[in-house]
Amino acid sequence: MVALVDRALALNPSFARGWHISGMLRLWAGQPDIAIEHVETSLRLSPRARIGWASVQIGAAHFVSRRFDLAAPKLLLAIQDDPGFPNAYRYLAACYAHMGRLDEAREIVARLRAVTPVVMPSTTELRNREHHELLLSGLRVAVGEEP
Repeated sequence: MVALVDRALALNPSFARGWHISGMLRLWAGQPDIAIEHVETSLRLSPRARIGWASVQIGAAHFVSRRFDLAAPKLLLAIQDDPGFPNAYRYLAACYAHMGRLDEAREIVARLRAVTPVVMPSTTELRNREHHELLLSGLRVAVGEEP
């Protein structure tokens, strides 16, 4: 998939949706810094059109890079932009848990449960095992399963 989107961007470097998709795929593939760069390129090319969940992608990329202080504001913005999208809540709850802000993590989990009964997904789109476990371990702390 990455090769296909890279080919599309080589043919049309102004393809905002292609940059967004590339950013999403790079995040899933374990390349968070490239993911941020590509999503930001998408936003520059199409600043008014909503192409995808840019704030979630950037926040998640900061999260898996353990830049929790940069991830939290992006994830809060993502929740404001689309309060019905569960992944923003999951990443934010895990982020707060890893920051030691357990009361806020639990509050976000409560808000997540209003959106979906599935707090801990059985799978995630993250293919990097370390990133996958970082998310799930944060969620376990946020729901009170781990100290």
